[in-house]
Amino acid sequence: MTRSLVATICLASSACVHSPPSINGVPAVPSSPSSLWTPPATVAAATMRDTSHLASSVGVVKEFTLAEIVDIALRNSPSTRLSWAQARAAADVFGSSQGRLFPTVSAGVTANRGLSLATPGRPAVERSQYGPSISLAYTVLDFGGRSGAIDVTRQTAVATDFTHNATVENTILQVEAAAFGFLSTRAQRDAQRTSVELATAALDAANERHRVGLATIADVLQARTARSQAQLVLETLEGTLQVARGSLAVAMGIPANTPFDIPEVPAADSVHFVAESVDSLIALAVRNRPELASARAQAAAASSQIRVARSGYLPALAIGATGANNASNVSTFSGRTYSFNVGVQMPVFTGFSNQYDVAAASEQYQGALARADATKQQVIQQVFTAYYTLRTATNRVRTAADLLASATQSETVARERYREGVGSIVDLLVAQSALANARAQAVDVRWQWRTSLAQLAHDVGVLNARGDTTFPALTPAPDIRPER
Repeated sequence: MTRSLVATICLASSACVHSPPSINGVPAVPSSPSSLWTPPATVAAATMRDTSHLASSVGVVKEFTLAEIVDIALRNSPSTRLSWAQARAAADVFGSSQGRLFPTVSAGVTANRGLSLATPGRPAVERSQYGPSISLAYTVLDFGGRSGAIDVTRQTAVATDFTHNATVENTILQVEAAAFGFLSTRAQRDAQRTSVELATAALDAANERHRVGLATIADVLQARTARSQAQLVLETLEGTLQVARGSLAVAMGIPANTPFDIPEVPAADSVHFVAESVDSLIALAVRNRPELASARAQAAAASSQIRVARSGYLPALAIGATGANNASNVSTFSGRTYSFNVGVQMPVFTGFSNQYDVAAASEQYQGALARADATKQQVIQQVFTAYYTLRTATNRVRTAADLLASATQSETVARERYREGVGSIVDLLVAQSALANARAQAVDVRWQWRTSLAQLAHDVGVLNARGDTTFPALTPAPDIRPER
């Protein structure tokens, strides 16, 4: 009976201890792994308040230029805010480290009460002392330790600033790629609408020829099938366009359901060659890329850390001074006091820690140099790849333009032949399908060219905050006309 009572008490106690707390009267966890957690009314109301501002923008469509899109992304991006905060913190650390160049001054007020022991010929004395004091301490010379530590923080701040620049440029490229993807999808959607109109016209022609007995029902069915296929592609592109719009909104740092649009790109947006050679662009990237500059600054900081470690072997010269004005209930203990000291500290034995500190700093410096070399190789590879990707994209634009011109002429001829009764519906539908594919490819390769140009500008380090490329020279590519 006693054992049963003890077991019952233990079980009840453990149940009380492990019982989950409640949030506004509702258990803080679901009742089982397969259950949903039902939030209390206050939490649900707070969630509604947090998202209520999103509904106010529904139905209001605003047009953004490319520069405005980039600006919104830079202001809203958590990555740029994080890198900016880190850069500011590193700058503050650098400012703090410069305090080592100045003396340390501290002031205070002390009060104490004590009882001295009686000695032969002198009774016990109870006295109180109080008064202000000021102290000064300054390291005059430490053979590079102080200056090395300051340089470490300075180079770290420089590296953090360049890291922020790289984050900004990556954000620009990311939002530009999303914008070009949206514009490409929209242009393909518009081109597909034209294809649907052509398919509808072909179906009307087949119906008319069937009505007057010049074509069979097979022509009508084939034309109707082709029109349905074109309509299906159009509906797919309509959905893809909304997905691309949401992706662009997220890249801008705004909710995916925010309604907005981008104005039509001017027809004069022609294709250009980059006049510089790949070698000159690589040299420009080595000078401009913030990732490489950040890696070099980190290597410089590691080099300065060696100076800090080596200063542990050397003596340090320091001075100090203290002044006070004491008051006391015993007159002989009242008055001004001061002290001044000069000292040299020389490390004799530190348990071999200095040797290991120097060795560790040297290895870290070698690692930082290797990291900088690896970053340089990566930058060179990126520029080399982006350069030839852009050249390929330029050639594809020219070929796609020729393909579109040929497909347009072929469709026109096939349509006229069918209208005059000397061509078949199969020839017309094949020509229209080829024209639709040529339109889609012409749109796709042109926006791929724009994306490739932005990628090369990013890899070279000339993509500015407006989303524009600032190559020293761009020459129009011959025999390439913008799409209409």
